Amino acid sequence: MQKIKSLMTRQGLKSPPESFSDLGAIESLRVPGKEEFRELREQPSDPQAEQELINSIEQVYFSTDSFDIVKYELEKLPPVLNLQELEEYRDKLKQQQAAVSKKVADLILEKQPAYVKELERVTSLQTGLQLAAVICTNGRRHLNIAKEGFTQASLGLLANQRKRQLLIGLLKSLRTIKTLEEDYPGAIQLCLECQKAASTFKHYSCISELNSKLQDTLEQIEEQLDVALSKICKNFDVNHYTKVQQAYRLLGKTQTAMDQLHMHFTQAIHNTVFQVVLGYVELCAGNTDTKFQKLQYKDLCTHVTPDSYIPCLADLCKALWEVMLSYYRTMEWHEKHDNEDTTSASEGSNMMGAEETSFDRGYIKKKLEHGLTRIWQDVQLKVKTYLLGTDLSIFKYDDFIFVLDIISRLMQVGEEFCGSKSEVLQESIRKQSVNYFKNYHRTRLDELRMFLENETWELCPVKSNFSILQLHEFKFMEQSRSPSVSPSKQSSATSSKTVTLFEQYCSGGNPFEIQADHKDEETEDVLASNGYESDEQEKSAYQEYDSDSDVPEELKRDFVDEQTGDAPVKSVSRETLKSRKKSDYSLNKVNAPILTNTTLNVIRLVGKYMQMMNILKPIAFDVIHFMSQLFDYYLYAIYTFFGRNDSLESTGLGLSSSRLRTTLNRIQESLIDLEVSADSAATLTAAEERKEKVPSPHLSHLVVLTSGDTLYGLAERVVATESLVFLAEQFEFLQPHLDAVMPAVKKPFLQQFYSQTVSTASELRKPIYWIVAGKAIDYEQMLLLMANVKWDVKEIMSQHNIYVDTLLKEFEQFNMRLNEVSKRVRIPLPVSNILWEHCIRLANRTIVEGYANVKKCSNEGRALMQLDFQQFLMKLEKLTDIRPIPDKEFVETYIKAYYLTENDMERWIKEHREYSTKQLTNLVNVCLGSHINKKARQKLLSAIDDIDRPKR
Repeated sequence: MQKIKSLMTRQGLKSPPESFSDLGAIESLRVPGKEEFRELREQPSDPQAEQELINSIEQVYFSTDSFDIVKYELEKLPPVLNLQELEEYRDKLKQQQAAVSKKVADLILEKQPAYVKELERVTSLQTGLQLAAVICTNGRRHLNIAKEGFTQASLGLLANQRKRQLLIGLLKSLRTIKTLEEDYPGAIQLCLECQKAASTFKHYSCISELNSKLQDTLEQIEEQLDVALSKICKNFDVNHYTKVQQAYRLLGKTQTAMDQLHMHFTQAIHNTVFQVVLGYVELCAGNTDTKFQKLQYKDLCTHVTPDSYIPCLADLCKALWEVMLSYYRTMEWHEKHDNEDTTSASEGSNMMGAEETSFDRGYIKKKLEHGLTRIWQDVQLKVKTYLLGTDLSIFKYDDFIFVLDIISRLMQVGEEFCGSKSEVLQESIRKQSVNYFKNYHRTRLDELRMFLENETWELCPVKSNFSILQLHEFKFMEQSRSPSVSPSKQSSATSSKTVTLFEQYCSGGNPFEIQADHKDEETEDVLASNGYESDEQEKSAYQEYDSDSDVPEELKRDFVDEQTGDAPVKSVSRETLKSRKKSDYSLNKVNAPILTNTTLNVIRLVGKYMQMMNILKPIAFDVIHFMSQLFDYYLYAIYTFFGRNDSLESTGLGLSSSRLRTTLNRIQESLIDLEVSADSAATLTAAEERKEKVPSPHLSHLVVLTSGDTLYGLAERVVATESLVFLAEQFEFLQPHLDAVMPAVKKPFLQQFYSQTVSTASELRKPIYWIVAGKAIDYEQMLLLMANVKWDVKEIMSQHNIYVDTLLKEFEQFNMRLNEVSKRVRIPLPVSNILWEHCIRLANRTIVEGYANVKKCSNEGRALMQLDFQQFLMKLEKLTDIRPIPDKEFVETYIKAYYLTENDMERWIKEHREYSTKQLTNLVNVCLGSHINKKARQKLLSAIDDIDRPKR
């Protein structure tokens, strides 16, 4: 039977039902038609043969798994097909199929009467169920009509009436209770009076029970008093606290109340900070159940995200402020009532009660004063834990400054609260600040190097009245300099500096409210348009300076002290002023400061550093040290880019002072990383030291310093050098502010920085502009022209030599190119003076060198030398206003030495060591060589050699 069912499934038929209860499954069974039944009956019926055919069917056909009959039969085919065998196998399969079909037909015919009978019973049952559903639907509809029309409305009225009666009774009870709400003194007074009255009749058992109940009532009132006392810690209310204190006084437990109050304040601090931090942690964590409430406060602080750190800190300080303000107002209440009690006690006659009251007041006063330090210590520890729970080194600068601002305000609160210097808070914020500032400063140094290497040394156009106080970073310097008030909050300080925060916010408000930064509302107005502040100034910049009547008197002075406005005693003549205007190559520009974008960035950095230092005094030395490194690196970069020249020191002119050389060496050793790549064998200490250093900067390839048309990058050199001088002036301006916050033991560092580094900025002008002066004039050509001059003439000449005219033409061309450069950038008077001084000094020394190359020279030739030099001086004085002419005596003294005798020459040689050995030797050989003997000449040459020996 099971095999038949499997075959029926394979052929798309459903298996016959196991019983009549499963007749539903036969509904989808295809019943053979009359033709099929007839064909099946006509076939020979041999049950045994049919059973054998069914048994001969392979077992795989009876499998219930998915089975592909066609694929199975095709895979069974032999490699070589035989038509006769295939037909025989096909006939066999047909016979098997026919046997199965006949068996299925027999089974269907056998079960058909039962199927028909069961189907009729199912149909009858279905009709009965449909009738029952209609009856139920009608019943429910009628019930709903009855409910809405009668039951719900009537019962609702009854219920509302009952509630009304209950609420009326409750209202009467509440009105009665309200008359006694928080009237702890009245309740205690009533209980005490009842106890006193009942003590007369305590021998009655009912009165004894009443006393017991009154005692229980007093205990319950004490519990409520303790709860009421705890509410004082977060929101002090005078009336509420007065009632509580009166109640404790009636109970005779004022000292106990004070002990409990301090316990409540301690608990309030703990609960407050925990709830504030927990709220932010859960808010940032979302709906995930991480069970933060079970964490310790210290561990909870580590889960605060950087985004919510500042708002959480502000709310934390606001909540702690409320607690401390409540304590402050509690002390105020006791001071006020102690005075009232003292006055009333002096008028009374009960000495015993007065002494007891005085003792309680003394205890309370001592307890409150001691509690100040204790509560502030708890506040410090809680805030310290919060501060150290997050690494602040990843914060932005403004965010970190805001954190310092909040902590600075909190420390001010502590100082006003109990006179504490907040050592715990200072140490914790100092650690965070030093860690943050080291990382911040290192990043800023790398940025500075990048700016310097990409700087093209173009002028940054700022207005002539530019001041660093106009920059946002220095706005705090215009506000109150009070060290106890943080910069962003100083605007809230009113005219009275004695008003404390507790007095200011006692009636309302909070000093830790996060205020919007108004920096964006103010705009910096420091940049000029195209280098000019207005069209009128641009026009007037080109006007002739014929009159100085419109020049303010203070600008006519050589020097005006920026601090005092005083000028030196020495007066300045009108001629000097006019000559200054003539020499200063700046008539086409307003006298605005010369600085670059990089200079402005350094100044802004200095302002940010000073903001941090102003907020947090304990790290003042670290901040000033880092500020000095900014200046050091900028100075070193200017020197490296424009002033480094190995041939400078060989001139013997002292272009680089020993102080400047010492400063540059110090910067190179302490700040500059000269290593190209890290040595793998370097020690750990060396590696740590290199982390503190910065690679030496490299000049941008866009800056060209080799073109003679631009005077070898003079414009860039002026902008770079004068921007350094301007930066040094700003550091000089800031010196009093830095000195005010520098610890006394560290002030020698600050003094040395200013005397050894800042003051050397202007000294870089000489070596930097010397390079320009050395290339601007063709001194080699002059030497060649001088070598062609015949100096052993026999008669006095009236015409100077051609090399003088050539040299003067060089100076005229130099003057023209200097004017061309001044159209790009203003050349200040000190710069133009240094350039002219260098060029003239080099020209004069070249003249001496040319004279020292003379092989033969007569007295007439010496006169010709004097004529040439006087002609040069006369023409040169028309080109420049520098007086006296540099190294004029150097040339004149050398020419006059040609007239010296043998004895005078020896003394002269020893006195004039500024001349080179070659120049001195030439004097001996050419001047005296014709009329002194060999021994005398050797003596003079030995004297020259003695002078030259220490130089070697």
